[in-house]
Parts: sequence; C-alpha cells; structure tokens
Amino acid sequence: MLYQAYQTQSDLLSPLRLMAQHLSASLWLQDTERSVVRKVASACDVISRLRLTHSRPPYNIGQVMVGGEPVPVTEEAVLTLPFGTLLHFRKQGVEPQPPVLLVAPLSGHFATLLRETARTLLQDHDVFITDWHNARDVALRHGGFSLDDYIAYLIRFTEAVGPGSHMVAVCQPCVAALAATALMAEDDNPAQPRSLTLMAGPVDCRVNPTEVNVLATSKPIEWFEKNLINHVPLPHAGFMRRVYPGFIQLSAFMAMNPQRHKQSFRNIYDHLQHGRTEEAQVIQDFYEEYLAVNDLPAEFYLETVAKVFQTWDLARGELTWQGRKVNPAAIRRTALMTVEGERDDICAVGQTVAAQDLCTSVRPYLKTHHVQTGVGHYGVFSGRRWNQQIYPLVRDMIHSTQ
Repeated sequence: MLYQAYQTQSDLLSPLRLMAQHLSASLWLQDTERSVVRKVASACDVISRLRLTHSRPPYNIGQVMVGGEPVPVTEEAVLTLPFGTLLHFRKQGVEPQPPVLLVAPLSGHFATLLRETARTLLQDHDVFITDWHNARDVALRHGGFSLDDYIAYLIRFTEAVGPGSHMVAVCQPCVAALAATALMAEDDNPAQPRSLTLMAGPVDCRVNPTEVNVLATSKPIEWFEKNLINHVPLPHAGFMRRVYPGFIQLSAFMAMNPQRHKQSFRNIYDHLQHGRTEEAQVIQDFYEEYLAVNDLPAEFYLETVAKVFQTWDLARGELTWQGRKVNPAAIRRTALMTVEGERDDICAVGQTVAAQDLCTSVRPYLKTHHVQTGVGHYGVFSGRRWNQQIYPLVRDMIHSTQ
C-alpha cells in the first residue's frame, strides 16, 4: 500500500512539476534582468526539481585523458542479465591496459554513483562496471534475486571480462566480491581476479559499529520485511514484485541531514536569481544523481541486512553460497587491498580491513591496507583525495600484479 500511495502522489504532482519546468525555461528566455522574473524563474526551477526519478542517469563519460591525450569512450553492453548488465567503457586506439571490474553497490542508487570512480580508473585501466537494473522494471517471470544471485552475477561478469582481470568493490558489495573471489579460487577458476580491492565495505560490522549498524541490529529481520518491503504497483513492468523501494532508502538518508538538503535547494534558488548559474549547476547535477532511486529486490535486501549486518556471516566463517561454505582462506594468488576513510560514518575504520584477517592464505607481500585521513564514506571513492591520494595506490597495486 505504501508504494501505491507514493505512486499516486507522484502521478498527481507530476503535472505541477512539469508546468513549473516549462514556465522556468520560458521565463529564462525572456528579460531575466528584471528581479521579479528571475525570482519566479528560479522558484519554478526549484519546484521542478523536487521529485524522484527512477531511470538510470547517463554516465556521461565521453572521453578521458590517457597519457596526456584525450581518448573517446563508448559504452558497450558485454553481458545483459535480468537484474544487471556488464557494461564496458571501451576506449578507442589505446594500448592494452589491465582490465578492471568495478563492482557497484545495489543500495538504492544506480551504478552511476561511481561515475567519478570509473572515470579516474579509465586513465590507466580497461574498465567494466556492474550496471544494476531497477527491480521495479524487472518482470516477475525472471524470478527473484538474492544475495546468492548477486554473487553468481559477479562470478559470471568476471568470467565475461576474462582471465587476468582485477576487481574493485565499493561499499556494500565488498562482502559479495570477497565471497565470489573465494569461490573462484577454490574452484581454481581461470578467471579468478589477479587483485581484489575492497573500499569502505562492511566486511565485519561488529567492529566500531556506526548508526547504520546499530539500526540494522535494533529490529528483527521480520520487522524489516513487514515494514519496508512493498509490492511494485502498476503500470511498471515489475508489477507485484516484492521490493525495498528506493524512495524509502533515500528518505532515510535525507532524514539524517534535512537542514543540509533544505539549504542546498535554497542555494539553488539564490544562485539562479543572482545569475550564478555555474554554482547552481553544481548543486543541480548532484541532486539529479542523488534523487534517482533504484528499487532493490526484496530477497537481496533482506538477506543482506540479515547476513551482513545482523549475523555477520562472512566474518564468523558461516556465509554460504548455494548451500556451500564460503572460505576466504582459499584465496592464494589474488592480491588484496583494503581502503578505509578516517571519518567514515557508514563503514567505520576496521570493518573493511577485517578482510585481511579472513584471507589467511594470501602472502603478506600481496596484502595492502590504507586508511585515508580526512575523508568520510564518499571521499574514499570520489573527490580530490580519491583522485590524488587513494587512486595512485590502487593503480600501483593493480599494475604491480600484472
């Protein structure tokens, strides 16, 4: 019922937002030197942006600098499955570079949240990304999608990239990435990654628990299923699929800092009416991404909460995949790097480096750990310190294993 109520409200408000969008565009074409016109146009722009979207934004990576020269980039779907696509950022006329599979979270936003991460990696690597689909657009005939399925997708995607690849997982999928690597190592799969980089991920949430971890353990899993799982309403392709709606996840995120978001939209208004369009555009671009929400399959969401955040199965040596025990000690030839942010309030320091203790068969010279000072969660994989301090370490580790 909650999803249906949300959909009804969205449908009712859609004409108002569309009208505001058209009015804003029309007024900006007129004499915007008049103060009242600028104010109305700015207010309409803000109103038109107060909405959620449910389609993946574009990556907009048209070119990257390689060796000081601009190189065109095109997107190519290598393998398309019901719940995700292996997307390749193909560069034209470049010498072979180490292939990297960038594993994106499935946690309420689209993989485009890692746009900057991918763009930076593209300077020195052949980059692929797990482009997860919106569960509300996946028909029921495709069945469910669980944590086991997520791990299976990672194995299939890694095999599609081919032998000699490197895996970089950001945040939530660090557990699945470590599990997939362990399973491939145990099977002596020729496509097992040469290196595995885990960035700000919840490998062991018992260490320095954050508010997110406390919330996850404050209720039994039955509470999460009863209160947060909804059925997809008409007219979506995934009608009647059980999902954890992205709008609920986003609402929880925004509720943590409501004044900051309120001030951001106020800043858009102020910048526009005073002609500071470039400053306004920076905020607008951020919210175009932030307000694009991705519904999670119910099975995946509930199993992730239960096994990763409540019972810490991987850290306790109890995680299974399709009934088979996951054994990180099976990893021997894959180099391991863990990265954490000093100020991370989602995955605190200590939660990701726990992977180092689980991978007991990886030789010490193949292990690297880095704590980046002065950054929170998102600063681990985006922003100035990611580009200037963290990325060079990741790049050097990957290239050293070639």
